[in-house]
Amino acid sequence: MSFREPLLLLGLALIPLALFAYVAAQRRRRRFAVRYTNVDVLASVAARAGWARHIPAALALAALAALVVALARPERTVAAEQNAATVVMVTDTSGSMLARDVRPDRLTAAKAAARALADELPRDFRLGLVTFGSSVSQLVEPTTDKARAIAAIDGLQVHGATAMGDGLALGLEAARSRVDVGRGLRRRLPAALLLLSDGANTTGDADPITVAERARRLRVPVYTVALGTQGGYLEHMQPDGSTTREPVPPDRQTLQEIARETRGRFYEAAAVQRLKEIYSGLGTRLATRMEKQEVTAAFAGGALALLLAGMAAGLIRGGRLP
Repeated sequence: MSFREPLLLLGLALIPLALFAYVAAQRRRRRFAVRYTNVDVLASVAARAGWARHIPAALALAALAALVVALARPERTVAAEQNAATVVMVTDTSGSMLARDVRPDRLTAAKAAARALADELPRDFRLGLVTFGSSVSQLVEPTTDKARAIAAIDGLQVHGATAMGDGLALGLEAARSRVDVGRGLRRRLPAALLLLSDGANTTGDADPITVAERARRLRVPVYTVALGTQGGYLEHMQPDGSTTREPVPPDRQTLQEIARETRGRFYEAAAVQRLKEIYSGLGTRLATRMEKQEVTAAFAGGALALLLAGMAAGLIRGGRLP
């Protein structure tokens, strides 16, 4: 829970002051009571009153606390349905995507998962596709035509090294593009990036972490997926007919840092089914946004209810207000 006017919470300091004043009043009342000569009658009255005589005052103090919190305008974070947004898939198509530690191979698994994401996104969401290998390409600009995105996904092929930073930068640019919202108006929609990679950044001009810092300033979260296992490898045929293995583990540390920096989320996928589950779940997750909802009325209503309860308790017990 957060507050729009947090400085007003300093008013809670009145609670211990009021409690101190109440305790002092009770002690002063006991001093006056000692002067009463009929001690037996006084003892019987005090026994009947017991701790219950403090209920009205306790309810009044609780009402005061609730009222101070209400004045600070408390807010809670809730999930709200998002009617329109932009999602850009930034997908690794470097040579390591041919590794077979994810069956049948990493690229085929990535294609299947991307199709699942396209199916899960709401109809009015715009989906774009950026790929990166030795170079980067925007195959599909953000569009509501999911068929175009799926066709581009099906045609993905591997090529070269891993320009992760350049791919992330192009994806961020695509996510920030203005779209036509009718009546001649163009504006930027809420956006998110989905970065899938199976290796470390090995080429290109942009540093992935630097791009992530820019995405954070622009409030574009990046959800990252590390595809493959730490034992993944590529086999290369040598001129003499022998084969060598090239390790191609995913760069989990960089992907975790990108997600953390942009307030996204990091995932690991070592199997095609797990990757599909991640993408399908993200489709649902991205369809909602977290927003703050003011709950001042609830605390103000609680304060009123406590105050009325205290008044009722005081009238019932002693025929007077607390």
